[in-house]
Amino acid sequence: MHTDETKLPIADALAGARTLVYRHMPPTPQYAWPALAARLGAKVWVKHENHTPTGAFKIRGGLVYLSGLMARARPAGLVSATRGNHGQSIGFAARAHDLPACIVVPRGNSREKNAAMRALGVMLIEEGEDFQAAREHASQIASERDWHMVPSFHPDLIAGVASYWLEFFEHVPDLARVYVPIGLGSGACAAIAARNALGRKTEIVGVVSTGALTYLSSWQSGKVIACPVTTTLADGMAVRVADPVALTILREGLHDIVSVSDDEVARAMRVMFIDTHNVAEGAGAAALAAAWQQRASQAGRVIGLTLCGGNVDHDVFARVLQQDDPDLAGER
Repeated sequence: MHTDETKLPIADALAGARTLVYRHMPPTPQYAWPALAARLGAKVWVKHENHTPTGAFKIRGGLVYLSGLMARARPAGLVSATRGNHGQSIGFAARAHDLPACIVVPRGNSREKNAAMRALGVMLIEEGEDFQAAREHASQIASERDWHMVPSFHPDLIAGVASYWLEFFEHVPDLARVYVPIGLGSGACAAIAARNALGRKTEIVGVVSTGALTYLSSWQSGKVIACPVTTTLADGMAVRVADPVALTILREGLHDIVSVSDDEVARAMRVMFIDTHNVAEGAGAAALAAAWQQRASQAGRVIGLTLCGGNVDHDVFARVLQQDDPDLAGER
């Protein structure tokens, strides 16, 4: 499945990746939700990646990456860094191949994401103040143990993740625009790869947190610009340094990038629960937050949102739901 790391996976690679993914899980559903349509003034489809075996889209990439790795050489073990969903993906794939895995997360990471990774059998280490620091520590561990360091961005990860975008574009061929959050970039790059492979004209809008602006700043300037991370809710987008390969792909394939605040994300989490009764983590609600921000420009269009993950700590979600939002019901 491996391709040149500077290029997107081609159609044949995406088809092979989809076959690998379906050995472990079925396609996820996509629904057109009338209440969301009423709020946004557009026909709104939601792709429910919160319904995968790990509650997030990342599982697809881990399965494809590890299959390619095993075809080349079986490693002694795996090491990677994560804020949670990538780590669950690697833990799930490692267990399928009977491999040990060590995952490094930043200190103060989601307790329930940590517990989910431990349940998959990974050795979990908390180190560093943010994802970048955790990744550097993971690289050191991989070198010391001579274990394979699994990157957070790679063509095989993109190919696996693209399987859900193929499902989405095939099921809803008239999507005019889709919104996709950007962490390290595999989700947005996968959307571009799937759209290109199918020959669609869909506009793809990336979404970042106002508390993690590396991709917006880098996209605008054409070079990687590190930015401090201050978001406390959208941990799936809490990246300090953009990946240069991902940046190149995004600059070529995205229609736009918009930023959303933690307050906007929290509101979108509430709306997603009220209108669909699905739980969205911060990054999982970011697409809806961006669509709401741009609702005036897309009246009557067919738009797609990815609910890319539902792994939020229960106490965090409870606080979000309890926040006062008196006008919410009246905005339909």
